[in-house]
Amino acid sequence: MSTAQNRFRDSPSQAEKKESKPLPKLRFMPFLADARTRAVLGVALMAFSFFLLFSLVSHLLTGRADQSLVHPDPDLSIIEAGREAENWMGYFGAWISDWLMFRGFGIAAILIAPMVFSLGYVTAVGKPLLGQGRPFFRVVVSVLLLISSLLGLVVYQFDLAQHFSWLSGAVGFEIANLVWSLLKGGAWLVWGVAAVAFVVFTFNTTSIGGMRRKIKNEIGSLANINKQEQELANKINGLTDGTIASVEAEPIVSIDNDVDSEVPTEDDVLIKVKVKGAHDPLQMKVTVPEEEKTIEQEPYVPPTKDQEEFIYNPPVVEVTGTKLENYDPTLDLAAYKYPVLDLLDDTGANNIEIDNQELNDNKERIVDTLKEYGIGVSSIAATVGPTVTLYEIIPDKGVRISKIKNLEDDIALSLAALGIRIIAPMPGKGTVGIEVPNKNRKMVSIRSVLATEKFMRSDMALPIILGKTISNEVFIYDLAKMPHLLMAGATGQGKSVGLNVLLTSLIYKKHPSQLKFVLVDPKKVELSIFSLLERHFLAKLPSAEEAIITDTKKVINTLHSLTIEMGNRYDLLKDAGCRNLKEYNDKFVARMLNPEHGHYFMPYIVVVIDELADLMMTAGKEVEQPIARLAQLARAIGIHLVVATQRPSVNVITGIIKANFPARLSFKVSSKVDSRTILDTGGADRLLSNGDMLFTVGADMIRLQCPFINTDEVGRIMQFIGTQRGYASAYQLPDYVSEDEEVAFFDPSNRDAKFEEAARLIVMSQQGSTSLLQRKLELGYARSGRLMDQLEAAGIVGPARGSKVRDVLYKDSEELENYLRSLER
Repeated sequence: MSTAQNRFRDSPSQAEKKESKPLPKLRFMPFLADARTRAVLGVALMAFSFFLLFSLVSHLLTGRADQSLVHPDPDLSIIEAGREAENWMGYFGAWISDWLMFRGFGIAAILIAPMVFSLGYVTAVGKPLLGQGRPFFRVVVSVLLLISSLLGLVVYQFDLAQHFSWLSGAVGFEIANLVWSLLKGGAWLVWGVAAVAFVVFTFNTTSIGGMRRKIKNEIGSLANINKQEQELANKINGLTDGTIASVEAEPIVSIDNDVDSEVPTEDDVLIKVKVKGAHDPLQMKVTVPEEEKTIEQEPYVPPTKDQEEFIYNPPVVEVTGTKLENYDPTLDLAAYKYPVLDLLDDTGANNIEIDNQELNDNKERIVDTLKEYGIGVSSIAATVGPTVTLYEIIPDKGVRISKIKNLEDDIALSLAALGIRIIAPMPGKGTVGIEVPNKNRKMVSIRSVLATEKFMRSDMALPIILGKTISNEVFIYDLAKMPHLLMAGATGQGKSVGLNVLLTSLIYKKHPSQLKFVLVDPKKVELSIFSLLERHFLAKLPSAEEAIITDTKKVINTLHSLTIEMGNRYDLLKDAGCRNLKEYNDKFVARMLNPEHGHYFMPYIVVVIDELADLMMTAGKEVEQPIARLAQLARAIGIHLVVATQRPSVNVITGIIKANFPARLSFKVSSKVDSRTILDTGGADRLLSNGDMLFTVGADMIRLQCPFINTDEVGRIMQFIGTQRGYASAYQLPDYVSEDEEVAFFDPSNRDAKFEEAARLIVMSQQGSTSLLQRKLELGYARSGRLMDQLEAAGIVGPARGSKVRDVLYKDSEELENYLRSLER
């Protein structure tokens, strides 16, 4: 053997020392130590990189068409989704490209494909794709974030999220959203600094000129890298060109038992030289001169004990004399942005225009009509509102107030106006009020009300906007003090708009950590637009698929769940020594309550039921009981009800419900009876349409004009919030399953005589339908229903799904016959 070869041999003492050392860490994964395994794995990764590339490129063309498949309907099987997928790489390609591009890094996600290819190449071949051990993965990840965040800034600033969110993806958009919310236009400067830092650290230069030269040198050196390493090894080791077969170099990132026991420095590079005639490559550690160094290695800093273990103890207000900061529930969504007024339509000035001619004419007609019936008027004054004008008169002495009240229709006739309402007497005044509709009604926009100082500076717990008064003042009330609200109004009179205004005013004022909604919508269309708030403001049962509750049975379960939540919260209040939710949360914020004992920050819960009449008609007492319990007891623990109905009859608004809803609000109703049912007095039947309403809490009653918000405005608000980062899921209510929903136990000995025939029919038709059993087997509804329950208990069909047919769990007759034969044994 040549002298050059002997120079690389270990001494006998080194060899003995080598044998006594433990094996490398690959001993724990022996299958990876096999070169064949690494080769197969590497080829698989390289193939997968092409799969990723084609999936991502296809997503740019087919992503919108595949959107419904990657967020599938639970009734849609994976096989069906795969058949419908338009992505070049099928359903899996559509799914993974949606995660990487739409929910991830946008168009920059295409860079992930070459990164996976490089990883596969290293695994299969054993050396980096681009020669020396360059920080390829770090560079790709940095470029990925830089491009994604740059496009996120473009999408965010120019409001392109609705159609071009795929450019930046969710990651880039959220980064841009966070930085912009903190720095506004300074976000562009931050990105520029980050780009410069990337170039400086990647190419190891500190000057612009050096940077340019470094880039040029790096590009030019890729083709000659192996030659430079060979020359370096020859220079260091004194080898001739004829003795070296190949040279590889890589950074030393850990102490290698096969080389040297010294702790490597950031300049150390491991040279592997394959010498002709030698079985294994010879290795040694060399120090690369500063001008030729291409590897950057950050020194390892061991974690401190504080970093390894963090002990959180909320009840302690002071630790060794240092006072802890108050708990902030909003930090879980610290980047959350409240909706802005620009999301709403600007309808211009909302000032009331006074028509003096109209006022004078109405005054004269009112006075003349009263004189015709022998009623003198001492004085008359007018207050102009957006919808109606209030004329206050002082009658002559000796005039009976009831006589004026009875002239309501006569005054309406003389003024040729609908919706005349007489208030005799005016509360707290020695006058009689006559409300007369304006000829030119002024719409009250939601934006004009939200922009007022009264709302913006409100410190109410749950401020809700109800509208503007006759004196054109914004009327805001605290839902927490109502504490529940009962709403009524005939179809088309503004009830749905009123609910939207109520929800919008709370959303504009409260953070998602402070407020949750339980939305019940039997009509299935009125509140569906709020489904985008699921991970921000909505609460639901853990077993519920959708946060907007439309099925009557799920409504009952949710109401019972809320009574359980109510009991749990009262237990926590008792343990904390508090009387209401505000006191409890104040203590928790001050870190005087311990989460380890079950305490947590409690958000307000507002339960909105859009159509009570439908629920009472289908469920009756099952709905009335939990609503009454919540109305009676839930106020102190922050659960508040808003119940609306089109038909305020006594069989819908029962005495138990009515007694626990002191706050009532009514739009125009069809009859005086309905008005008395909802308000305990007449007047709601004489209201105008389009948001004209009466509100009463206690003994006071006030006429208001509800602000208007259209569906497009609500949609923009939902989109603004829904595209922001939210919680992992909706707020979880306690799970509740009714007795009749518990899993039935199937008793084969007690099955219906038609059980087997029904099972064969269901499996053959693949339709789990009760009506099918009625038609084909000529059975009544009750028996067909019992048969379907038995088929469900036996596992032949799935559970009921509302109006949809049940799933058939047996797909072929042979499988079913085997099961039926087993029942005979």
